[in-house]
Amino acid sequence: MSRKITVKASKSYDVLIDGGCLAKCGEKLLEYFRPCSVCIVSDTNVAPIYMNTVKSSLETSGFAVNEFVFPAGEESKGPATLLELWRHLASVPMTRSDMLIALGGGVTGDLTGFAAATYQRGVKYVQIPTSLLAMVDSSVGGKTAIDLPEGKNLCGAFCQPSLVICDTECLDTLPKKEYSCGMAEVIKYAMIDRPIIFDLIEKNDIEALIYECIDDKREKVEADECDNGVRQLLNLGHTLGHAIEKLEGFKTSHGEAVAIGMTLITRYAVTQNMCSESDLVQLISALKKYDLPTETQLSASEIAGAAMGDKKRKGNTVTLVIPRGKLGSVLVPTSTSDVEGIVEAALRKDTK
Repeated sequence: MSRKITVKASKSYDVLIDGGCLAKCGEKLLEYFRPCSVCIVSDTNVAPIYMNTVKSSLETSGFAVNEFVFPAGEESKGPATLLELWRHLASVPMTRSDMLIALGGGVTGDLTGFAAATYQRGVKYVQIPTSLLAMVDSSVGGKTAIDLPEGKNLCGAFCQPSLVICDTECLDTLPKKEYSCGMAEVIKYAMIDRPIIFDLIEKNDIEALIYECIDDKREKVEADECDNGVRQLLNLGHTLGHAIEKLEGFKTSHGEAVAIGMTLITRYAVTQNMCSESDLVQLISALKKYDLPTETQLSASEIAGAAMGDKKRKGNTVTLVIPRGKLGSVLVPTSTSDVEGIVEAALRKDTK
């Protein structure tokens, strides 16, 4: 069943959710844009599977297509790849009336969005996410960024896409581990304030899951596009998760790190009577269903130290997202000097 969500941010755009729509993406684009030159940005994992399908559909619909394919992996989400992409766009050349298309997962979407935000001071871009994580999270909301050696997403811009196309059939080719990593973000929404997602997980209703996650994100983006308030709730598990990713040299995937980060902060919430033990048990049960980790061998001092490089830090304060079960989650400005103690409390708590 096809579904549509309209995000009304600084620029309004539609998110289309349907199975099999990738082969009709050219027709979909014609409903929103005139034919122009488009650059499909993808990585070496996704391009061999979907590039020809997307390119053929676009060309049939009258779009002139060129490609930029980069090595798959988080390590490509940096200044060197961004510079290569900028230079490719200039060599085509792409103009301000043309468009970029992000075909792939979160790395591709973030990189393409940042290039679109900055090339010639801004061009349109369309997100075509092929991973679950990208569908439910990074393709919507306009956060674009690249990584630096000092931390994730430290250079970026808010730049809303012009359209998002989610073909749920793309998930059929997703490796099991990548699907599980996407489920970490799905479970995040359930823990923030949408517990119905736990029921949909049991029913394995993937289209409904994607819809609920995107709709939850839509609410927060519309209320707080630039991430100064309620949108920060979407960072549940991310401050500690990003620290774990960095410490592990990104050998621990984003979804795995977020799973650990959520578990740690929920354990801490239990110690403070902000969250019930049963909520923690439900979280860990859902994560383990998808073989996601809930433990780390890293020390509290290591995690706290790495968290100091988090982009959400403001001076000596970092805002933590604390889950409260059925009461929803809450933002808690926290002194950086207290973070190590919080992680220590979480690590001491016995895991159910």
